[in-house]
Amino acid sequence: MSRIAGLISPRAAARLPHMTDALSHSGLSRTGALGHAALAWRGTEEGRFARAQDCIAVIDGRILNRPAPEAAEDAGDAGFFIALYRRHGFVGALEKLIGDFAIALYDKDADRLFLGRDRVGVKPLYYVERPDLFAFASRPRALLALPEVPATINRRFAALFAASHYRAIDNAPHDSPYAAIKQLPAGHLLEVAGGSARIRRWWDVAEAEDWRDDEATLAERYRELLQDAVRLRLSAASRPGFMLSGGMDSSSVLATAVALTGARQHAYSSVYADKTFDESDDIGPMLEEKVAAWRQVPLGDDVDVFGLVAEMVAAHDEPVATATWLSHFTLCRQAASDGIETLFGGLGGDELNAGEYEYFIFHFADLRAERRDAELRHEIACWARHHDHPIFRKNAAVAEAALARLTDPAARGRVRTDRARLTRYYEALDPACFDLSDFAPALDHPFTSWLKNRTYQDIFRETAPCCLRAEDRHAALFGLEHFDPFFDHRLVEFMFRVPGSMKIRDGVTKRLLREAMRGILPEATRARIKKTGWNAPAHRWFSGARLDQLRDLVGSRAFRERGIYRPRVVERLITEHAAIVAGGAPRENHMMFLWQLLNLETWLARMPESVRTPA
Repeated sequence: MSRIAGLISPRAAARLPHMTDALSHSGLSRTGALGHAALAWRGTEEGRFARAQDCIAVIDGRILNRPAPEAAEDAGDAGFFIALYRRHGFVGALEKLIGDFAIALYDKDADRLFLGRDRVGVKPLYYVERPDLFAFASRPRALLALPEVPATINRRFAALFAASHYRAIDNAPHDSPYAAIKQLPAGHLLEVAGGSARIRRWWDVAEAEDWRDDEATLAERYRELLQDAVRLRLSAASRPGFMLSGGMDSSSVLATAVALTGARQHAYSSVYADKTFDESDDIGPMLEEKVAAWRQVPLGDDVDVFGLVAEMVAAHDEPVATATWLSHFTLCRQAASDGIETLFGGLGGDELNAGEYEYFIFHFADLRAERRDAELRHEIACWARHHDHPIFRKNAAVAEAALARLTDPAARGRVRTDRARLTRYYEALDPACFDLSDFAPALDHPFTSWLKNRTYQDIFRETAPCCLRAEDRHAALFGLEHFDPFFDHRLVEFMFRVPGSMKIRDGVTKRLLREAMRGILPEATRARIKKTGWNAPAHRWFSGARLDQLRDLVGSRAFRERGIYRPRVVERLITEHAAIVAGGAPRENHMMFLWQLLNLETWLARMPESVRTPA
């Protein structure tokens, strides 16, 4: 695990320790200064810092396709990148990399600082630009250690986190939770020269013709790409462990590792006393065939959600988007205590393989635009048969209503915001804090396919950013490396050219992945249609004594003087949530609103007194 930081400023070398101390990362430390620039790396393995003549490079993460060193004197990933930069320039060097990385390089001869972030944004990178100062770091706290950088809260972020859906909080990928700190978006680079910074995209997924090969051929290519993505990461991993749910994605990563190594692997699973989201039974076939040792990490209804959220917020420098990440936090803690050093996960599988339930609607829109009417009727019928739910109903009328709500028929491929989901809790926000009534999420439309545009939106603005950030923070806290093979950019590019009917067919998602995993996954896992989804029973965590704690928080003077929420609305939602959970009726509860409230309040309480209320 590693972290990087640096700055361009008068007395840069003298000021750098303030930033590196704030990174709070045990292990090795390397720093270097050239002229008015100073760069630092902290981590557990050598090779992420290099100085060669008038260049310094630091890397958070891994370059996975670096050739094996030909001499005993190995310059590591950073030295390799400097050599690439000299031959191909900064963009050309980035384009040749496979891996998860945030890179900074200072070239004294050109008097330029370059920052680059990996294609999907697995590794974070933040920066501050002020008069006589440009600084960057892997974490906001390293930038906040500089006296010129105030801890003022980003008002829009606070308002969205308080009263909107978690999908909205990363809609502006350049922003951070702090007003003075910016984030370098995934697939972007930043160049500082002549006293000013310029940002541009260096990688993107572009519209291209769908593959015309048959499904068997594409499944073989998919299998080869996934195997190589896992192989490269296994070669960089030490003491690996595998997160394992009952679904296709984590199971495919683990089973592929078994196929490559010929050895069963160690697996970690969150298990719950409440069976709503527990997948223990579905994991059974993987245990029988692929797992050497299975560590269950139990979370009961009596989990100390307040204490764990406090630990998580301290590790994140910000509130944590969804309750799922409390499960991940405890899982990482257990894996690290067991001596695991690298965790593999299945993030990215749902986005690439149309695994989320709402993806059906966008596939339906594509079928309608292509005038495949009989197929559309068949798919809606299969969707209803396989996935109907007592709360989230599935039928032809629901499909038509969702198509009208979420897709724009006048502009092919243009998705619409789910306004009901976005605004459900707006009434809980005090409009004097921030007015969200005019908030309109940015919606990217690089493709003529609704399904592809929805996928693109999720990877770069909605579901993936908060997940990757949480995974990164937890892994760093517990000294773990983490890998998500589905987010290998070669797989991403490949899957954006796979026809929708090879992702969803006969009401079943992830069709091409299922075919690619034939003979690798246990058949019961490969053929399972039911999807529980990686979630957590926060509806139970916010009940009983914890709900009383939440009431005490909402009734406190600090909460009311903060001026973010309307306390009476929040109190009503708490009462409603308690009644829904106690009643047991199939109704949607308010667990995610309560989770976001607790996280936001915990974060704001850690801020200096002068900035606890967004100004």
